[in-house]
Amino acid sequence: MNVFYNLKGIGDVLMISFKEDRRYNIKEETHGDVTKITNLSGNVLGYNIFNASTYFTLTEAGKVSVDEAFLGEIKTVLEKNGIQDRLDIDVSPKFVVGYVKTKEPHENADKLSVCQVDVGDEALQIVCGAPNVDAGQKVVVAKVGAVMPSGLKIKPTKLRGLPSNGMICSQKELGLPNAPEEKGIYVLEDSYQVGEPFEC
Repeated sequence: MNVFYNLKGIGDVLMISFKEDRRYNIKEETHGDVTKITNLSGNVLGYNIFNASTYFTLTEAGKVSVDEAFLGEIKTVLEKNGIQDRLDIDVSPKFVVGYVKTKEPHENADKLSVCQVDVGDEALQIVCGAPNVDAGQKVVVAKVGAVMPSGLKIKPTKLRGLPSNGMICSQKELGLPNAPEEKGIYVLEDSYQVGEPFEC
């Protein structure tokens, strides 16, 4: 779920996007201040909420962070405008601080490591190809469901036969300014707390 607001650039519209339909076969239905966008199969692609400032407190332009409270506000606005859709959406942070508990060589690949990474509420097995990854590091983890700045969506996968659930990120992959060109993950200072969101 991606949410955007840009009063000067677009107007007083909160744009909510779930996924793109590259076939451009879309249908729009307007209910009060809300336009619901679906594909021809009826799958919801997103909503545009007009007169957004009358419903929400929005102070910044660009991508809007969504937590459970803000998701609740969106649901209330939809209901007020006659839309009864269920929004069963995971809004937990997808970029978090992780701690590499262990690092073992991959049994089927010389340049890959199998890491067990604590991300606060769970431990993830992540296969990583970075040469500088090591046990004892605090790192940035893109959890399953994260969308990288490049557009890559993180999914559960297998790398050379072993499950990998997330990605340990480099500064370049995170789109950080002045990211080094050499390969390697972003090793964080110890002051970061395991499990806290990392703002890209």
